[in-house]
Amino acid sequence: MTRISRTTRLWLMTLLGTAVTLTALGAAVASASATRKQSDLPFLKTLGQPRQVSSTVPLNGDVNPYGVAIVPDTIGTLVKGDTLVSNFNDKANVQGTGTTIVEVSPAGAEQTFAMVGSPPGSDTCPGGIGLTTALSILPGGWVVVGSLPTSAGGNLPSVNPAGCLIVLNSTGGIAETWSTPNINGPWDMAALVTHSGAYLFVANALSRSAGLHTTPPVGLCTVVRIDVSIVAGQMPQMLSSTVIGSHFVWRANKAALIQSPTGVALAKNGTLYVAETVNNRPDAATRSTAIADGTDTLSSGGALNGPLGLTMAPDGDIVALNGNDGNAVEVSPQGRQIAKVMLVAHGAGDLFGAAVEPTGQGILFVNDGTNALELASVR
Repeated sequence: MTRISRTTRLWLMTLLGTAVTLTALGAAVASASATRKQSDLPFLKTLGQPRQVSSTVPLNGDVNPYGVAIVPDTIGTLVKGDTLVSNFNDKANVQGTGTTIVEVSPAGAEQTFAMVGSPPGSDTCPGGIGLTTALSILPGGWVVVGSLPTSAGGNLPSVNPAGCLIVLNSTGGIAETWSTPNINGPWDMAALVTHSGAYLFVANALSRSAGLHTTPPVGLCTVVRIDVSIVAGQMPQMLSSTVIGSHFVWRANKAALIQSPTGVALAKNGTLYVAETVNNRPDAATRSTAIADGTDTLSSGGALNGPLGLTMAPDGDIVALNGNDGNAVEVSPQGRQIAKVMLVAHGAGDLFGAAVEPTGQGILFVNDGTNALELASVR
């Protein structure tokens, strides 16, 4: 592996089989990546067999769980330690039409946190509602979820830009929506909380040229930083949006709807990793210009097989959830593949969002094949 300067801290990972790319965008925070003693086991190797925590199907029948976020504090109907899961499909299994977020307790009790309808007042979400993997919880209990809606029959939307970020309050009601030309098919998201707000790093799945209102079979998309102001007692405000990564390829796909940048994970040192499922092809909190896809490579081949979800292990490694085989792969910040475990047997197409428990004693992930939240705990 080669690295460019620590000022930009950009890595790309070419992934086996589907030529997937993992990009890392470093935020403007200090400290080196966590280091492991030679005797320490990789995080994945400490885990036992996964078990189902709960179904993720709400009363309206939505399916295809995608996004995962662990509640940090109790407020409203959010309970500390519970897990939020967003659904991408409706009861008829039409992609890009899911409208629900469920809340699951550690004991497996499930309830609907939000059923997202039409935005209030003058707020809009171009194309409608189809909740994606993009799911974050900000201070004050504000839940931000991405929407990549589809047109009739689950086809890619022609509206451009398509989708938005939806801000929900702590009881699941829509507070506002954020839509700009830089938000176009928001698929996944990571958050970095600051003293005055947050940065949201959004991987777009459907960016197209301005003014283009048809949907070609392939195109280029972006990674965007959203700067957010948070003041106690007030709704969060989107201050600006900046493209910090560009020229990521997206491609229409009948089975998966779209292949594109599909997972983001933020390390404690501010490095943002982005998984892309099409091509071999950015100091994220301070960038004002975009870094193009294809700049550097972190790791290639081996056990990596079309990862869709990403999360950070407690030791600072990157955990990639393969979309093509149901395995999770642990990669060090230096690019070495150090562990592979099976989360879902014969699990092609089953793994999407994941999150490590706050205690670091397990990994929570959605199983799209069984519409469930599962947990693999440290033995």
